[in-house]
Amino acid sequence: MYGTFWALVPPIVAIVLALITKETYSSLFVGILVGALFVAGFSPVASLDTMINDGFIAAIADGWNAGIFMFLVLLGIMVALINAAGGSAAFGRWAVKHVHTRTGALLATFLLGVLIFIDDYFNCLTVGSVMRPVTDSHKISRAKLAYIIDATAAPICMIAPVSSWAAAVSATAQDLNTGISGIQLFIHAIPYNFYSLLTIVFVVAISVMGFDYGPMAKAELRALQGELGALSDEEEENNPRASIWDMLFPVIVLIVFCVIGMMYVGGFWDGASLIDSFADTDASVGLPWGCIVALIITFLYLLIRRVISFKDATACITKGFVAMVPAMLILTFALTLKNMTGLLGAADYVAGLVEGAAAGLFAMLPAVIFLVALGLAFATGTSWGTFGILIPIVLPVFAETPDLLMIGISACLAGAVCGDHISPISDTTIMASAGANVNHIEHVSTQLPYALTVAAISFVCYIIAGFVRNWVVCLLIGAVLTVAVLFVLRKRNPAPAEA
Repeated sequence: MYGTFWALVPPIVAIVLALITKETYSSLFVGILVGALFVAGFSPVASLDTMINDGFIAAIADGWNAGIFMFLVLLGIMVALINAAGGSAAFGRWAVKHVHTRTGALLATFLLGVLIFIDDYFNCLTVGSVMRPVTDSHKISRAKLAYIIDATAAPICMIAPVSSWAAAVSATAQDLNTGISGIQLFIHAIPYNFYSLLTIVFVVAISVMGFDYGPMAKAELRALQGELGALSDEEEENNPRASIWDMLFPVIVLIVFCVIGMMYVGGFWDGASLIDSFADTDASVGLPWGCIVALIITFLYLLIRRVISFKDATACITKGFVAMVPAMLILTFALTLKNMTGLLGAADYVAGLVEGAAAGLFAMLPAVIFLVALGLAFATGTSWGTFGILIPIVLPVFAETPDLLMIGISACLAGAVCGDHISPISDTTIMASAGANVNHIEHVSTQLPYALTVAAISFVCYIIAGFVRNWVVCLLIGAVLTVAVLFVLRKRNPAPAEA
């Protein structure tokens, strides 16, 4: 079963079960169990040992994963502290006065997501906690909020030269004899990253046009009727002493120190340039580093402001941890499932697919790479793992055609982002659900038609790019197609107010 299609069966089982049953934990567990049985040759004892030692324990003990878990807990404490001090409620009151329309609320959420481009986890949880009061006040469903969060997380990070994603791509491509540095390769690939760029066009267009389609339309209709779709009741402290700055100051401090933390870990203060420090950083260390400092400053700031007592502030430590338990549990299951996929040789199987595709029509290869990367990221739930597998394979394929090299690399990165965006077992998708406080499977099912619409248009753009090889022309065609498709869909799906 190693290195064959069977390597992708466990995540496919988990994804299908999740979409059918709408239940995340059991679906992921069944996928893990199937993977362990495959790895151990269906021996019950060996399968249990594989699932525990090579699955759960390996996922939890991994240094990167441990750092991300720590960051989630710290961010949960930060959010609980802001809520307890009344900062969220104060921001909500301000937003009701200054953001007057649903379109304004959606675009404000989108803009904040674009501005927080450093890291996708950081983006998901920060944008979610800040914008929930705003979107709630305009009866925007949590599913729609989760989609915008997700659409401005990985897709934006993948076109931001200063981000943890740029660092990951740079590290993967650094020593592959391309003649340019890893970060230069990343920057040159940005104009051809059609999925990320067209996702921006799509979000802005559908927000301005004011309609929805598919399961999202039903979620928005329920929201207008008062059922926002929050996972649980959220209690906000309505503190009359609190002001908008009790929300904004902690968030600004958090952003500043997370950036400083990533620069510090990347060696900026040891002489590395700004770009190099982000290329060499470790987000699993830099983000907790920055979050700890920001949390201490926020703790002191709110106490000095006397909007919260010391006892209530310390109680937020437990409250914040508890709030993050569901997200951490789903993430642990997803990481364990990825381990099973790795043990079954999914990388070798996909490598063979790409090398086989190279023997076909060369101009069509970027479009094929996009689909392969999309499928692998969807099945495994990891975009970083996907481009980590495919970039070393794709680069030699285009060694004799440098004009196609950047298109091929961009197709790989775009497909990885797209697959990550729509996968129920993707950590970023899980974080977006946590940020919006919405049922995870509802988020996946409502955003799937939107992401697939952009994916289909991106696929067409990569077919055209293989022959035209001009990013301006291809991107213009993609933008026009995106808007045109939305106009057609709007005729069939009028806005809720018009229905």
